[in-house]
Parts: sequence; C-alpha cells; structure tokens
Amino acid sequence: MIRLSSLFCLLVVVFFVHGQKYQSKYDNIDVDSILTNRRVLKSYLRCILDEGPCPPPAREVRMYIPEAITNNCAKCTDQQIKIVKKTSKFILKNNPDDWERISRKFDPDRKYKDNFLRFINTQ
Repeated sequence: MIRLSSLFCLLVVVFFVHGQKYQSKYDNIDVDSILTNRRVLKSYLRCILDEGPCPPPAREVRMYIPEAITNNCAKCTDQQIKIVKKTSKFILKNNPDDWERISRKFDPDRKYKDNFLRFINTQ
C-alpha cells in the first residue's frame, strides 16, 4: 500500500511539473525567417514593446517575457529555450538599441540582467 501511494505521489508531482510548461504551439516557428526579415522582426519588436499590433506568436511571447526573464525560462520547453537563446543573442548583437528598450521595459531595475545574459550564453 505504501508503494502504491508513493507511486501515486510521484505521478502527481511529475504531472504537476510537466503541466507547468508554456504552451508549445509555436515551438516549430521558423525563427530564422523572422530574424532575417527586417520588416517582420520590427513588427515583432513593436509588439513586444507595446508599440504596434501583434502577430499571434509575438503576443504569446510578450505574455511570457517577464516570467522567463526572472526564472531563466524555467517553464519553457527545450525548443523554446533554444528559440529564446537564439533570438536574444541575435537582438543583442544586431539590434542593441531594441535590446536596451526591451530590457528597460521588462527589467527596469536590472535585477535579472546578468543572470539572464549568463543563461542565454550557456550551451
């Protein structure tokens, strides 16, 4: 009986933890096509900064940014982590002014900056 209840508790924990991941419906988005198309990238950035209309994937990303920054994407799927790292590095390198604006919006006190930068630069 003890083993059965232990197994049940383990299953509940696994289900609960698994259920805490963000939705994966955009995990297969072609990030490269967004990053290499200046017009599309700008529309995503305007959405994230609340400066323009939002394509559905950008709207969803915008919802998760505050939490993803504070916990280094702990609720992200493996694919979402890859996407976050790739897009963050790209914007940081190629659009530093936009990166700064996004940082000011979502981390105005710079509490998470160093930790998030370490996160995106880990393999």
